Order: sequence, then C-alpha cells, then structure tokens
Amino acid sequence: QLQLVESGGGLVQPGGSLRLSCAASGYTLANYAINWFRQAPGKVHEGVSCISRSGRSTKYADSVKGRFTISRDNARDTVFLQMNSLKPEDTAVYYCAAGWDCTIRRSDMDHWGNGTLVTVSS
Repeated sequence: QLQLVESGGGLVQPGGSLRLSCAASGYTLANYAINWFRQAPGKVHEGVSCISRSGRSTKYADSVKGRFTISRDNARDTVFLQMNSLKPEDTAVYYCAAGWDCTIRRSDMDHWGNGTLVTVSS
C-alpha cells in the first residue's frame, strides 16, 4: 500500500517561499503521477499542480502558474513543490495525491497524504 507524507509547510510572509515535499513509502513513487491539491478554510479542494510518472509533463493551475514549480526525484521517492512569491490567498492545507495520470482531478487519485498547512501572513 502506497503511503504519502507531506512536509515543509509553515508560516511565511507574503512574497516569501516554501518548498513542500511529498515522500512515499510502501511502494515506489515512480509508478504514479503525483498531484498537489489545496483546501483553504471554508473552500473546496483546488487542484494546484501535477507531474507525470516520468517527470516530463507538468501542469499548473492558473492561480499558481509562474510562481510554483513541481519536480520529482524518483530515486528518493519524493516529489517537491517549490512555492515562490507566496500570497495570502495561497494559505491552505496542501495535499499530495497519487494517480495514474497528471490530471489535477480529485476523482482520478488513488492515494492521499494527510496534508501540510501553509500560512501566508504578515
């Protein structure tokens, strides 16, 4: 059974940066596309970014395009989400999820982590 654990969240000032990690155990991460979602207080889940199994294909939500970068290190069974120029509206719990394809659709995901909280505030 694939297990995913997110880390790297925290409190950061507007304009700052954070790097989130999604580490896998129990099964090799290379067999999955990894998708990041977020849920802000009182709002629905939003797809943020995804990366294909090979790492050659990525997608981003319009709200984060140009500020966030997704990458993966299959040798370390880890996917990263580099978040720059953070805004207060990026405040949310960030979840990584594994599926067959890079789609950023909740219904396509087979495995989920428990999330890591990102708070952007001065």
